[in-house]
Parts: sequence; structure tokens; C-alpha cells
Amino acid sequence: MDKTIVIYNSQTGFTKKYAQWISEELECDCVELAQATKMDFTNYGTIIFGGWACAGTVSKLKWFKTNMRKWEGKKLAVYCVGGSPIENPEIELAMKNWFTEEEYEKVQAFYCPGGFDYDKMSGPSKLAMKMFISMLKTKKDKSEEDKVMIEMISHSYDISDKKYIEPILAWAREV
Repeated sequence: MDKTIVIYNSQTGFTKKYAQWISEELECDCVELAQATKMDFTNYGTIIFGGWACAGTVSKLKWFKTNMRKWEGKKLAVYCVGGSPIENPEIELAMKNWFTEEEYEKVQAFYCPGGFDYDKMSGPSKLAMKMFISMLKTKKDKSEEDKVMIEMISHSYDISDKKYIEPILAWAREV
């Protein structure tokens, strides 16, 4: 029961990259969510789920939360990969909304900066981003944050870095 597994849901590759880095460092199993839905987790003591940021929450978080009940007594963590730098104060606020107080007692949450890859993004996601950028551009009295955001998300970029998995590794290695 001391085995660890990393499960991920990735749209453009950033979440997968972090999943692979985490599993390499912890020398543990790493599977895509589609495969994980068919698995038995009895032999895993630590389950780490990764998804991408999606409108203030984590993609496929509902799947993880539904399974939390079955995973009583296991070490559980969720990491979210998004396009914001780690210093963005809105990340902490979003993370507080992922789980109820009761759920937060059972799970650890982490954030890892990733980026945008418009070439790999789904059509609906690209459209949503174009609409968001358009909304920001037409906003009157733009803040400095708005201007930085417009510049950042108007094109593909990668701010992922292996150093951002350190807190996840430290948590996973705690006895």
C-alpha cells in the first residue's frame, strides 16, 4: 500500500510534462486519466492527480472528488497547471474553492505554472481564450495586470519549470 501513482489530464502537454517529472523523481507509476478510470487503486497509498486550469477550477476535478470517498486513508494531492505565474494572488483564491473544508482535510493542493500552446489547444478552448482576450482589450481603464495578461496570453508561451514540483515531492515523501 506504499506505492504512489500520478494521474493526469492534459490538453496541451504541460500537465503531462509535470506528471512525468513527478513520477520520475518519485520513481512511481504515471497514467493518463483515461487509463486511470479503469484501474484499481487498492495497492496505492499515495495518489496525485494533475489537471489543467479551467475557468478557476481544475479539469476533471469532479472525477478525483468522486473517487476521494473510495480512497479513505490514502495520501491525496491535486496539482493544477495554468498559464499564470506562481506569484499571481488569484491562484490561492481559486485553490480555496476547489474543495469543501471537509475535503481539504483529506487532500493537499498545489499549483504549477505551465503556459499556453495554441497549436495544441482544442477549438472550444481557443475560442474561449480569444473571447477572453477580446474582453480584456475592450475593457476601459485597464489595470497594469490587465495589460500584462493581454500581452502574455495573446500568444503561446512556456513558463513550466521542474523546480515547481519541489513542494509536491516534499509532501509525497513525508511519512
